[in-house]
Amino acid sequence: MDFHAEFFPRAFPAKINHRHKLMLVGSCFTEQIGNKLAQHKFSVLENPNGILFNPVSISHAVRSYVQGKLYNGNELFYSNELWGSWQHHTRFSSIDKQVSLERINDSQKKASAFIKEADWLLLTLGSAFVYEDRAIENNGNYENVVANCHKVPADKFNRRLLSAEEVKDILQQMMQEVKKQNPGVNFIYTISPVRHLREGFIENNRSKATLIQAVHTLTNDVDIFYFPAYELVIDDLRDYRFYAEDMAHPNYAATNYVWEKFINACIDEPSQQLMKEIAIITAAFNHKPFNPGSEQHKKFLQSNIDRVNQLTLRSPYLNFDKELLYFSSGL
Repeated sequence: MDFHAEFFPRAFPAKINHRHKLMLVGSCFTEQIGNKLAQHKFSVLENPNGILFNPVSISHAVRSYVQGKLYNGNELFYSNELWGSWQHHTRFSSIDKQVSLERINDSQKKASAFIKEADWLLLTLGSAFVYEDRAIENNGNYENVVANCHKVPADKFNRRLLSAEEVKDILQQMMQEVKKQNPGVNFIYTISPVRHLREGFIENNRSKATLIQAVHTLTNDVDIFYFPAYELVIDDLRDYRFYAEDMAHPNYAATNYVWEKFINACIDEPSQQLMKEIAIITAAFNHKPFNPGSEQHKKFLQSNIDRVNQLTLRSPYLNFDKELLYFSSGL
């Protein structure tokens, strides 16, 4: 008897390789995949606004990079002794208004330069619910939708579930704007497997269904792809053993499972082989020696310097500067 209904995501007709630049925007699941890509030496920029969940805030963020938007002090707000932005995660907040503004604009500049050259834009949608600031007027462009509530009392916001048609239109407009600046970019959509249970069990499922319906109306174009991260956790693994203690976030094992499926479906074969070699170097870099002054450890370091040099000779677009510095400093 089979107790596990495994499925294999369809391979992309166009695949990611190490020469490509990848921008990732969206939920915390985005950062987990982004970290794994970065560890394997892909050129990655993840979440320049911090973690974002709803399609309105994700689209606003991406469009701001295309437009080269810089924020001014009037766009920040003060609450709980911190200055912050309604369009950014709390990691950009500060007790000093100027510090917060500099953090935001430094990230904006980096994102604006990166998106012009990006080969892939991976967008992970977490929730179709939006929170609208009652103090901000909406002129039809969702100006009152906040990306993060920053622990401001709930009565300051209206909570609303977007329709699938709204989500589709919002994402279409965003992609059209990106394409004008960067015609060659490819889009990958995923639905976050993180369960937004604070919205309610039924509401969470309505939200995910809305996102899935909207995204699948967009994937008929040749440069728009769907990777089923949500389905892999919900329908393939389908067990609370694969969730963290909060029963909402996929745990380490689940994330690794989805990552392995992502590699097979989305990354080309030469890059997969490179990733295996990179993983050996990364493991050596993270190794904690028992006797760092021993001859045996020095041989270990030298062997990895040789390994890095051989790999970069074949693939000069890979950057191992920090690894070489670490290995060399121990000799």
